[in-house]
Amino acid sequence: MNGWKRHLPAAVRITLGVIFIYAALLKIADPVAFAGSVAAYRVLPYFASYLTAAVLPFLELVCGLLLVCGYRVKGGALIIAGMNLVFIVALASAIVRGLDIDCGCFKQGGAKTSPWMALARDMVFLAMTVFVLKTSQIKTPHTDLTDVTDNVR
Repeated sequence: MNGWKRHLPAAVRITLGVIFIYAALLKIADPVAFAGSVAAYRVLPYFASYLTAAVLPFLELVCGLLLVCGYRVKGGALIIAGMNLVFIVALASAIVRGLDIDCGCFKQGGAKTSPWMALARDMVFLAMTVFVLKTSQIKTPHTDLTDVTDNVR
């Protein structure tokens, strides 16, 4: 296998992990602003917006760390895929309803990102996640069949 083909799965996995770690750290640094971003979507009740803002960044951080470390990659990638699907639906909903909001994806209170650009970016992240899921290998310990049958007797 060519060098770049061999290293591409790890590069995509680590890049996606770093992106989610970065996004999480920015949200953790300013939870009140992130809660405001979540509330601006107008899809969750007031309390749920703050609960989401308190929990979501740490979930992003843990999943990003899993991808970067290469531990429990499929689990981390599945959760990231689920989050991306939720983000895509929320952004599409905001676009359809004509809401002029910042996506809340990264820096809170900075220059506003176009919802269409954020939607496209989340689709790229989802594609990266699917790639990670398809290329990650499940590592299982090798068990000798004779050891298993000896324990049965």
